[in-house]
Amino acid sequence: MGLALILLTSCGNTGGKKTDASAPAEPLSVQQAPPVRHYTAAAVRTYPHDITSYTQGLFFRDGVLYESTGQYGSSTFRIVDLESGKALRRLDFDRKYFVEGSCVLDGELFILTWENKVVFVYDAQTLEYKRSYSYPREGWGLTTDGQQLIASDGSANLYFLDTKCRVRKTLPVRMGKRAVRDLNELEYIDGKIWANVYLTDILVIINPETGYVEATVDASGLFPRSKRNPEADVLNGIAVKDGKVYLTGKQWPHLYEIELKEK
Repeated sequence: MGLALILLTSCGNTGGKKTDASAPAEPLSVQQAPPVRHYTAAAVRTYPHDITSYTQGLFFRDGVLYESTGQYGSSTFRIVDLESGKALRRLDFDRKYFVEGSCVLDGELFILTWENKVVFVYDAQTLEYKRSYSYPREGWGLTTDGQQLIASDGSANLYFLDTKCRVRKTLPVRMGKRAVRDLNELEYIDGKIWANVYLTDILVIINPETGYVEATVDASGLFPRSKRNPEADVLNGIAVKDGKVYLTGKQWPHLYEIELKEK
């Protein structure tokens, strides 16, 4: 379906006071940085994944798998049957939009766009369009801790937002002294933020209070680059259900339930 911007309100202003989204929170000193644990991801079970899905957002809600997919002209939001990988229901976006991360908070579905600087909001139950917000930065990944939205924009920052998309906190992400850039698709798991590092097969597990990376996950063994056809793109897509973590990638043929093995 094509989307009309029925209501486009400003995202980033709080009571008329402009929020400086670029101003990072103060990180802990490097001396307080925790040791980083390193894991590999091993496949426990493999499920089909639609190879036309340029995966940008992936999450479970009430046991049901949801996926947002990108690309101009083929961006969608889908309710997906886990066993078959087929879309049970989908929203098709106007070709001018490049859809990115998505999540549900307080009964509403939030969907980012990449360069369009628009956030779409739907009713999470009916998928009926509710409103849109303007957005001051590129949209990449999106998740929630159940209280607020957490977004990435490809930088080394994560942004904590209220449901009107106003920035409440900017969190710089560090591994020791080094800023960790290219943070992409996000998932909140057991009090930590998992993030894909774009263009790599590495995920980082981030403390949401300090911004420090506490662990890395090497997922290169799931779908080795040597086995990928020209259409298959990078790792992107993290979801959790009943304590089990699932990973996939852009136009990958499989979605993997994984377990972590410490290096």
